[in-house]
Amino acid sequence: MKEAIRQHALALGFDDCRFTTAAPPESAAHLQSWLGEKRHGEMNWIERNATKRVDPQLVLSGAKSVICLAISYHSTTPRSALHTPHLGEVARYARFTDYHDVLADKLKALSDFVDQLSPNTRSLWYVDTGPILERDLAQRAGIGFVGKHTNVISRKLGNWIFIAEILTTLALEPDPPEKNRCGSCSRCITACPTRAITAPFQLDARLCISYLTIELKGSIPLELRPLIGNRIYGCDDCLTACPWNKFAREGSLMKSHARPDLTTPDLVELLQLDDAGFKTKFAGTPMLRTKRRGILRNVCVALGNVGDKTALPALQKAAEDSEPLIAEHARWAVEQIESRQNNR
Repeated sequence: MKEAIRQHALALGFDDCRFTTAAPPESAAHLQSWLGEKRHGEMNWIERNATKRVDPQLVLSGAKSVICLAISYHSTTPRSALHTPHLGEVARYARFTDYHDVLADKLKALSDFVDQLSPNTRSLWYVDTGPILERDLAQRAGIGFVGKHTNVISRKLGNWIFIAEILTTLALEPDPPEKNRCGSCSRCITACPTRAITAPFQLDARLCISYLTIELKGSIPLELRPLIGNRIYGCDDCLTACPWNKFAREGSLMKSHARPDLTTPDLVELLQLDDAGFKTKFAGTPMLRTKRRGILRNVCVALGNVGDKTALPALQKAAEDSEPLIAEHARWAVEQIESRQNNR
């Protein structure tokens, strides 16, 4: 049954499929400490479901196994626009149709396949949405190891991967776990613009650009804005620095869902989007959930960091936006550009 599941997963387009038990993850104490130090910031949903995250039985009663899956979103032709005037930078994973939507049908199909293998089998699938410690489970299943940047690294796919899980009541022999292979490398820690990786395997989300541009709903702290550069949705710096990416390969599932227009979008054009235009532009992408107020807040910060005087008219108009969050960040951006012009 295990090999049948693996082959079916690969046929569906998943890049790796491995198995572990439904025993509690070993990092429960670390999670509680991380939450206790408030390093999760405003991501209250993590704390709200903390009890379930450390006990898979509370997620699916009678669960015996977890099927862990990896999906590559590596691109062979990534373009970067860091520090380029008027061009923004979007995290690589978001330059596609929303992966939740792309993978949902595949996971449901695999879950249904598992349920048909034995009477009364029940399964439950997640892709970055369930109250489980998915990175711990992925390492225990042998998908990869959790690197010093706290992301999963696969020896055959690098760290450009989504991970998904199927909890099931079907008993399946576990695969050997993966051991950590970071060694003395600390490139990801050095690469982080905001020093959010406070120590090996320790992340303070409140400093992370991905958190600041996606999860944070309010104003971005003034002292962190210059460090964001022209990133408007997420940050790839720690992932890009990982030497294991020399083994990265393009996967088939995400390739056909690429959105090249989101690779290096024009910041001034984005700043002029009204609510309807925003929804049209980002329909079906992960960026939609950050809403116009969040994305345009980020666009203002990016223009404040890399824009020139030609961006001022659009920013001055944004400074009068009916959304206070956008207006405040636009005024800050105007001040930054004018200050640079005066210094010159």
